[in-house]
Order: sequence, then C-alpha cells, then structure tokens
Amino acid sequence: MPELRQNPITKQWVIIATERARRPHEFIQKRADAAPLPSYSEKCPFCPGNEHLAPPESFRLGRDAQWQVRVVPNKFAALSSEGEVFRKTDGLKRTVAGVGVHEVVVETPDHSATTALLREDEVETILQCYKERYFTLTSDPRVENVTIFKNHGAAAGTSLEHPHSQIIATPIIPPDIRNRMEAALRFYDDCGECLFCKVMIDELAEGTRIVHETEHFVGFIPFASLTPFSMWIYPRRHMASYGEIHAEEVRDLARMLRAVLAKVYHGLGNPDFNYVVRTAPSENRYCRYYHWYMSLIPRLTKTAGFELGSGMYINTTLPEANAEFLRNVQLPPAALPETAA
Repeated sequence: MPELRQNPITKQWVIIATERARRPHEFIQKRADAAPLPSYSEKCPFCPGNEHLAPPESFRLGRDAQWQVRVVPNKFAALSSEGEVFRKTDGLKRTVAGVGVHEVVVETPDHSATTALLREDEVETILQCYKERYFTLTSDPRVENVTIFKNHGAAAGTSLEHPHSQIIATPIIPPDIRNRMEAALRFYDDCGECLFCKVMIDELAEGTRIVHETEHFVGFIPFASLTPFSMWIYPRRHMASYGEIHAEEVRDLARMLRAVLAKVYHGLGNPDFNYVVRTAPSENRYCRYYHWYMSLIPRLTKTAGFELGSGMYINTTLPEANAEFLRNVQLPPAALPETAA
C-alpha cells in the first residue's frame, strides 16, 4: 500500500507510491553515445588561455597560468554587485533592491573533466574555494545569505560544458531557509537538541538508508526523499555554517563527495544532477539549532502538475532500496584515482 512520509526538516509530505514502485536499476540512464569532449575548447571562456573571454576573475587557487580553480563574476548575473540595498513597501507590494553577487566557480582547467571523476585533491580545492568565497561574501554588509550550488547537465539547468558551480549572495534570507531554521528552532526549544543531529543519529542507528560514511561525514537518502536517489551529506560535528568547516573536514568532505558522485555516475549512468550547500545565514553562524549539510539531487524524474499544484511529491521508488543499490555499486579502480603526488 502507498504511504505518506513527512520530512522532519522541511515538514514536506511525499507519497511513496509503492503500488507503482520502480526498482533502482530501472533509473539507470541510457544515454546516446556522444563524442568525448576535448580537454581544451578555443571557444570556452573557462579554459586556460581563454581568460579574456570571461569577466575579470574575483579569486583563484593556483599560481599564475597554472591555476587550479578560478572564480569569475557570472556574465549574466541574476543580481547587481553595484549599489546599495533599499527596501520599498507599497501596500502589500514589497521590493528590495536586486543587489548581491553572482559568481561562477571554474572547477578545473580540464574542459572534458567531470566532478565525479576528479582526484580527491582536486575536489578538496573546489570545496576550499567555496569556504574562501563564503567568508569574503558574508563580510559584505549588503549580503544576508550565500547559496553555493552546482548544476550538472541540461536537465539540471546548465548550458556550459566546462565543469563549474555557482555562488549567489542575496540581500535577503530566502523563505526556504527561514522555514528550515524555524522548524529547527522549534525542535530545539521543545527537545533541547539539534534536529539535524537527531536525524543523523537515527539514520546511523537504523542503517537502511546510509549510502556512505567517512570519518567526518555521513551520506544517506532521507526517509521522506522527495525524488529517487536524492541524498543528504551531513557533517558529524555540529556546525551551523559551512564557513566553520576545518581543514581536515574539507579533505574528508572531498573524499565523501567524490565517492557518492562516483557511485551515482557509475551506478546510474552519469545522470544530470544538482547539489546545494545548505548553510545557515551569516547572522546565525554559531547557532546551536541549525546544522549545515549538502543536498544532492539526481535529475531522474520530472516535476509535474500534482507537485506544482499541491507542493507534495510522488516518489515511485523506496529510499531504502535506493540506498542499498548505491551502497552496492562497485567502483572501478580508475573511478577514484589517487591524490596527485
């Protein structure tokens, strides 16, 4: 019989449609053979030697022409980096100046690379870049919230082949973040503990939805996963802000992220995906009730009328079966190359 499950973090309900459940292997993407991408494209603004095709960089890791990661303003930015924040109210209509920052993180010089198959030290450099930019952007008094995210593939919203992710700093805290924080605060007031820590402890105790564990992180499919194979990566240590991550945790997160992306890549046929770093706003950086995490969403299904009309999702596969499938994905040795000497 179908059942409704509620996400304790978001309070969203999802229908687990067991009557028409699909087995995990039925989600494997069958892509048409495509020509491999070149390591360099003369038209790509993110390739080494083409830096003049992109806006002037904001940040880089690596020296001179041997850069490892570059950050540039988005050429088609959603927000303007110039100006001051102002608010205007006219009856029920409220307006805030569209001031903020929209950056592109160029993850590697290699045009043909994919994040799932990068070396551990290369992924670590990307994650370290996120931390550096988080601190820089949150130091701007106009910025209230920073969202770090990656779109991989057309179904996930990307239009450029070169591996990249994005950062948007906004002058408001989005309602999605506010709602999560308010639910977490209510739980903390009622129970005296972090809701996210409680979720992680319960998942570890049950074990059926765990995908991968490392020393500092736990990757699992939520009990009320909205879509097939959606995954959360939680730090074991309580910290509200991504900015509080330590160097050894950055290294371990690279190990975790590389492993779960490789499992998705090899197990599900390299599907399009999004990931998001869900971190507390800078004003709540040290709070006891919120806990930052990464959310990974493979794009294996489409949002349709019911989801748009009700705000509820229909998941046609069991989270427990999906987690078991990913746990059992055997990675070829070449999938996780050693860190460069």
